[in-house]
Amino acid sequence: MILSLDEMKGYLRVDFNDDDQLIKHLIAASENLCADIARLSVSELSMMPTSKIAVMYAVAYLYEHREDADHHQLSISLRSLLEGVRRSVF
Repeated sequence: MILSLDEMKGYLRVDFNDDDQLIKHLIAASENLCADIARLSVSELSMMPTSKIAVMYAVAYLYEHREDADHHQLSISLRSLLEGVRRSVF
Protein backbone atom coordinates (compact mmCIF):
# COMPACT_ATOMS: atom_id res chain seq x y z
CA MET A 1 0.00 0.00 0.00
CA ILE A 2 1.18 3.47 -0.86
CA LEU A 3 -0.87 4.96 1.92
CA SER A 4 -2.10 3.76 5.32
CA LEU A 5 -5.62 4.15 6.63
CA ASP A 6 -4.39 6.38 9.47
CA GLU A 7 -2.53 8.68 7.05
CA MET A 8 -5.62 9.02 4.89
CA LYS A 9 -7.95 9.61 7.83
CA GLY A 10 -5.61 12.34 9.04
CA TYR A 11 -5.61 13.95 5.60
CA LEU A 12 -9.41 13.77 5.45
CA ARG A 13 -9.71 14.96 9.05
CA VAL A 14 -11.87 11.96 9.87
CA ASP A 15 -11.69 11.07 13.57
CA PHE A 16 -14.31 8.33 13.70
CA ASN A 17 -14.21 4.69 12.58
CA ASP A 18 -17.57 4.42 10.80
CA ASP A 19 -16.08 4.96 7.32
CA ASP A 20 -12.90 2.89 7.74
CA GLN A 21 -13.98 0.18 5.28
CA LEU A 22 -15.06 2.76 2.72
CA ILE A 23 -11.77 4.62 3.03
CA LYS A 24 -9.79 1.37 2.69
CA HIS A 25 -11.69 0.56 -0.51
CA LEU A 26 -11.17 4.07 -1.84
CA ILE A 27 -7.44 3.80 -1.14
CA ALA A 28 -7.20 0.55 -3.10
CA ALA A 29 -9.31 1.91 -5.98
CA SER A 30 -7.29 5.14 -6.07
CA GLU A 31 -3.96 3.30 -6.08
CA ASN A 32 -5.12 1.21 -9.03
CA LEU A 33 -6.50 4.26 -10.84
CA CYS A 34 -3.26 6.19 -10.35
CA ALA A 35 -1.19 3.18 -11.46
CA ASP A 36 -3.33 2.83 -14.60
CA ILE A 37 -3.00 6.52 -15.42
CA ALA A 38 0.77 6.44 -14.82
CA ARG A 39 1.01 3.17 -16.79
CA LEU A 40 2.92 1.58 -13.90
CA SER A 41 2.26 -1.25 -11.50
CA VAL A 42 1.14 -0.26 -8.01
CA SER A 43 4.53 -1.35 -6.64
CA GLU A 44 6.36 0.80 -9.22
CA LEU A 45 4.05 3.70 -8.51
CA SER A 46 4.70 3.47 -4.76
CA MET A 47 8.36 4.35 -5.39
CA MET A 48 7.50 7.59 -7.21
CA PRO A 49 7.62 10.85 -5.25
CA THR A 50 4.23 12.16 -6.39
CA SER A 51 2.34 8.91 -5.93
CA LYS A 52 1.20 9.54 -2.36
CA ILE A 53 -0.10 13.01 -3.24
CA ALA A 54 -2.00 11.67 -6.26
CA VAL A 55 -3.55 8.82 -4.27
CA MET A 56 -4.52 11.17 -1.43
CA TYR A 57 -6.09 13.56 -3.94
CA ALA A 58 -8.08 10.74 -5.55
CA VAL A 59 -9.30 9.31 -2.24
CA ALA A 60 -10.29 12.74 -0.94
CA TYR A 61 -12.14 13.55 -4.15
CA LEU A 62 -14.02 10.24 -4.17
CA TYR A 63 -14.78 10.45 -0.45
CA GLU A 64 -16.10 13.99 -0.62
CA HIS A 65 -18.03 13.49 -3.89
CA ARG A 66 -19.48 10.03 -3.27
CA GLU A 67 -22.80 10.92 -4.82
CA ASP A 68 -21.68 13.08 -7.74
CA ALA A 69 -18.08 12.26 -8.65
CA ASP A 70 -16.95 13.34 -12.10
CA HIS A 71 -14.58 10.50 -12.93
CA HIS A 72 -13.48 12.06 -16.19
CA GLN A 73 -12.39 15.26 -14.45
CA LEU A 74 -10.69 13.22 -11.72
CA SER A 75 -8.73 11.28 -14.37
CA ILE A 76 -7.62 14.51 -16.05
CA SER A 77 -6.45 15.95 -12.72
CA LEU A 78 -4.57 12.76 -11.84
CA ARG A 79 -2.96 12.66 -15.27
CA SER A 80 -1.64 16.18 -14.63
CA LEU A 81 -0.31 15.18 -11.21
CA LEU A 82 1.34 12.04 -12.55
CA GLU A 83 2.64 13.41 -15.86
CA GLY A 84 6.22 13.46 -14.63
CA VAL A 85 6.25 9.73 -13.84
CA ARG A 86 3.86 8.54 -16.56
CA ARG A 87 5.24 6.03 -19.03
CA SER A 88 4.78 7.23 -22.56
CA VAL A 89 4.19 3.72 -23.94
CA PHE A 90 2.98 0.47 -22.40
